[in-house]
Formats: sequence, C-alpha cells, structure tokens
Amino acid sequence: MAETLKITNLHVSVEGKPILRGVNLTINRGEIHALMGPNGSGKSTLGNAIMGHPNYEVTEGSITLNGEDVLAMDASERARGGIFMAFQRPMSVPGVKMADFLRHATTNVRNPRRKEGEELIPMRQFRKELTEKMDQLKMDVEFARRYVNDGFSGGEMKRAEILQLAMLRPKFAILDETDSGLDVDAVKLASQSIAEIGGSEMGILIITHHDKLLDYNTPDFTHVMLGGRIVETGGVELARELYTEGYDRIRAAYPEAAAVDAEMQQSTAAAV
Repeated sequence: MAETLKITNLHVSVEGKPILRGVNLTINRGEIHALMGPNGSGKSTLGNAIMGHPNYEVTEGSITLNGEDVLAMDASERARGGIFMAFQRPMSVPGVKMADFLRHATTNVRNPRRKEGEELIPMRQFRKELTEKMDQLKMDVEFARRYVNDGFSGGEMKRAEILQLAMLRPKFAILDETDSGLDVDAVKLASQSIAEIGGSEMGILIITHHDKLLDYNTPDFTHVMLGGRIVETGGVELARELYTEGYDRIRAAYPEAAAVDAEMQQSTAAAV
C-alpha cells in the first residue's frame, strides 16, 4: 500500500483572516505535484499549515500521513515522521554551524525515537555522506562550517535547503518557491539535484510560479490554486500554459474563486 500524505477540506486562517477555504490534495510517495497560482492565493499557507507553523490556524479539515493525524503532531514530530519543507525565506541561526545542525537533524529524522543525549550518527559516516552530497550540489566544503543561513545570499539559502533535503531524505517534501532568486544556471542545477535526490522514494510538492524547476521534475499532477482552494488539476502541460499565458483563463473559468482571490489581494494590499 502506497504511503500517502492526504489533505482533506482544509481551512486555514492567519491572524483571524481566512486564507485556505477547503483544500483537497492527496500525494503518494513517488509522485511529483506542482502547485501554481497567483501571488497571495494560499500556496505558501498550505505548506506552512502542513508543517505546523504556529501562526497558521487550521479551523476545519484534516491532514493525515499514512492515516495518522498530522494535526495532532508538533512540528518536530512531523519532521521525524518524514515531512520536510524547503522554505521560501529560511531563517538564519547565528552560532549554529551547518554541519552541526545537519548532523543532529539527520540523526533525529532517521531515528525518530532518539532522545536528547543519545548517540548521533557516527562522525566519519556523517562527514562522508555530507561531502558526497555537497559534491553533488557543487558546494564548497567551507559552506558546512558557516552558521545556518547567517549572511547567506538568496541563492546560498536555497542551496542550503536542497542540501538539507538531500541529507534528511524525507518521505514527503514541500518545496516553496525554491527557484525564486536564482539565476538560470542555478535553477537548472537545483532542478537536476531535486530530481536526483527525490527519485521514486519521495513524494514532492513543488510550489512555483515558473516552469524551469519542472524541467527535470516532470509533475504527475499540476494544481492551480485560486482564492484559497485548488480549482483545477492537470498534467505538465497545464504548468506550461500557466507560465506562458497567465491566469486569465483560470479566473474566467472559476469566477467565484476569482472574486475571493481579488478580495484576498485587496486585504493584503490594505494591510501593507
């Protein structure tokens, strides 16, 4: 039986404002899903809700991982259970070296029952694996000695997220605009790396506005989010259409969702 991450009728609010309004999505391990939509339509909110960000309140619906209630887990339990998110704007952690962070995180994900103070992955094994992954991603070994995201450029942050993905080897990965802020060559490397890391062992949700990250990660399904819900699903051809032609057809086909989306945009603009 396939391992599954299932989102059912998910409603999410941020600071009392409804953002997601009934999202349904099922991702099986080994599948690639692309999630596209206008800015502010709720794409990142979905990722943050799945990972358990405290600012995102689930008001209705469910998220399950192989039938287990994800909403009953804290963020660390979700990570140990095999869910990973590469953030659009990762936090910096001054004073914590990338290598130390990755050794602890990798140990805890691969040994979910480990308690604080118990043995970490042997240093020799960890260094060998980390070096191999960094070579694959064309990253200088000095990168591992730097503090997590501290002083990193936008591109370095995204590469650090992909390195975490490679080391943690989750069952399900949410990639929130991993291609944003990268030049053409960096996007190509990121796309190739994700494809090599993911393979058939990982269910991947790629949140993106573009299609280049999909060059080496052909989606089994492309979903369009508008007004806080998924309104249309297709294949890779839908992703190409959205990138080249925009969302006019989608808005015309789903006027109720388009109206809600317009209200969301106005509310966001007013808040700014």
